[in-house]
Amino acid sequence: MANVGLLFVGAVLFLNGLMLLGKVDSRAAAIFNLFVGGLQVLTPTYLIIAANQDSERILLASGIFLFGFTYLYVGIGLLMGLDTTGVGYYSLFVSIVALGYSFVSFRQFGDQPFGVIWLYWAFLWFLFFLLLGLKLERLTPYVGWVTAIEGWVTGVIPAFLLLSGYWVPENFYEIAIALGAFGVLTFGGLWFALRHRRPGRPAEEYGAYPAGSHG
Repeated sequence: MANVGLLFVGAVLFLNGLMLLGKVDSRAAAIFNLFVGGLQVLTPTYLIIAANQDSERILLASGIFLFGFTYLYVGIGLLMGLDTTGVGYYSLFVSIVALGYSFVSFRQFGDQPFGVIWLYWAFLWFLFFLLLGLKLERLTPYVGWVTAIEGWVTGVIPAFLLLSGYWVPENFYEIAIALGAFGVLTFGGLWFALRHRRPGRPAEEYGAYPAGSHG
């Protein structure tokens, strides 16, 4: 069930990235944020109830709330034209907590790929903090591209591999190394490619927004 949610997390990140790049109207994107936000709140609620007090299953499901509340916050903020600082500072909270989930993915669950994916999400939500909380609008194109790319790399592709049975422990180290190398090279290259471009649309146009989790 969580893997299906992860698939649509990839979709909403891709859409929000395009919104930041000026390709999708913000109010139109708000509706899909509400759809995915609702899914990412209902899913962990069900998983926690069905966990039968299993602390590890509850821990895995709990991370999904971080993102479900983000999408709901974003969708409502976009529709109501709210100031972005609230979701910006909430994104800082998510970014810090994501580091903890990365640690337990590596150490407690032995899931190295999702340990790296949680680092992707920590980085992305920190960018949201810089853009929406601190209003560093010159970062808008960079954050847009990172968001759209992470939609595929941390959402759509892992979800498809999980649903189709190809996400197997025997390949975890190779997948983790590939994810880490891709992130460093791609996002580092994007930074140098975009740093001299003019800023995109102001962050104020996006009331709020962005990842989902796997459990």
